[in-house]
Amino acid sequence: MTQIAQEIPKVGLVMEEVKVVRWLKNVGDDVIAGEPLLEVETEKSVVEIEAAASGRLTQILVQVDSRAIVGDQVAWIESAQGPSAAATSPAPRTTDSKTVAPTTAMAVTPSRGERVRSTPVARKLAAERGIDLIGIAGTGPGGRVQLDDVQRAIAAPRAAGVGPQPLSPMRRAVARAMSLSSSTIPQFTVASAVDWTELQDRRREFAARLADRAPRLSVNDFLLQAVARALMEFPALNATFSGNADSADAHLVRASGAHIGLVVAVADGLLVPVIHDVEQLSLVEIARHREDSLKRALKGRLKRDEVDGATFSISNLGAHGPDRFTAIINPPQSAILAVGRQRDCVVARETGIVVRPLSDLTLTVDHRVADGRLAAHFLGRLIEILEGRDWRLQ
Repeated sequence: MTQIAQEIPKVGLVMEEVKVVRWLKNVGDDVIAGEPLLEVETEKSVVEIEAAASGRLTQILVQVDSRAIVGDQVAWIESAQGPSAAATSPAPRTTDSKTVAPTTAMAVTPSRGERVRSTPVARKLAAERGIDLIGIAGTGPGGRVQLDDVQRAIAAPRAAGVGPQPLSPMRRAVARAMSLSSSTIPQFTVASAVDWTELQDRRREFAARLADRAPRLSVNDFLLQAVARALMEFPALNATFSGNADSADAHLVRASGAHIGLVVAVADGLLVPVIHDVEQLSLVEIARHREDSLKRALKGRLKRDEVDGATFSISNLGAHGPDRFTAIINPPQSAILAVGRQRDCVVARETGIVVRPLSDLTLTVDHRVADGRLAAHFLGRLIEILEGRDWRLQ
C-alpha cells in the first residue's frame, strides 16, 4: 500500500489561497479517484476538490475553517496504486507561517475572507450597488445578512468610506487578474452594430411555443449559441496562447469545444461561470445551464470545472448599461465580447428610413492569437448569425 498526498490544485489563474469549507469524507472512508473529497472557498467561489487517488482516507491534515495555499498537502490516502508525483510518506508542511505535523489540525479563522451568510435578494442588491457584505452586520438568524440590512447600509452615511480601504478577497482577485491581463496580453478591439429585430421576433415566438415548460429564454442564451457557432467556424479564435512569445516553446492550444464564460456581477467584484461545449446545446439547454450557474455564482457555490477552461467570454451589461464599452480579456482566455445597451436607432434600408433596435458589439482579442482581419470576419459572421433565423430551440 502507498500513501498518496492529497494536495490543493490551482483553481483559476490567480488563485493563491483557499479556506477549507467542508470535508465530504471522514477518516477511514473509502474514496475513489476523481470523486469530490472536500470543498474549499477561493476568493471567488466555493469549489469541490477531487480525490487524487482511490483508496482509504487515513489522515486529514487541514480542518474546516483553516487555510491552505496551492500545493499544500491537506490529507493522506492509502492506496493500492503505485506512487505518484506526490510524496509517499507523511511530512511536516508550512502554511500561514506555521509548521504543522500531519497529525495536527490547524484552527486559523481569518477576520476577512469569511463567506458571509446572506439571503439571495441581499446579495443581489449588494452586487448592484457595489457593496461588500463583509462590512454589514446581519440581523437574520445566525447573523445572516438580509435585504433590510443592505438597504440600511445604503441609506447610512458613508463616512467610513473616506481614506484607505482594505480590498476584499474578491476585489483583490479581480485586481490581480485584470493587472495580469493588461500587462501580459496585447489586446485590440473591433466593433460593429447588431440589429435585434429578427432575434426579438424569434424570442417571442419561442416563448409562446415553450409556455411554462422551460426556463425563460434570455438574450444571453441566443448570444451564447451564436458565439459557439461562430467559434466552431473560426477555430483559430477558439484557442489560448501558451508559453513565452520569445522562445521556441510558444504555441496555441485549440479547445475541443466552445467553452464560454458569462460575466456576472457579484458583491464587490465579478465572476465568470463557464458553460462547456455550448455548440452541442439547444437554446433550452443553454438557458437551463445559464440559470443554474448564475444562481450558484450569486451564492458563491460554483464547481471547479465551472470557473476554468473557457477561451471566450461574454459581458452584457443589460438594458441599463452604456451604449458601448470595451471589456478586458479574462486570462488565459483569448477574447471577450462586450454587448452595449439596446436602443432604438434610425437606420437607412432599401425600403427607406426605419427605426430598429440596435446594440454595439465590441470584440477584444488577444493579438498573439489572431489579427484584425480574422477578428473582423468573426464579428461579421457573429452578427450574421444573430440577425438570422437559424436557431436550435430544443
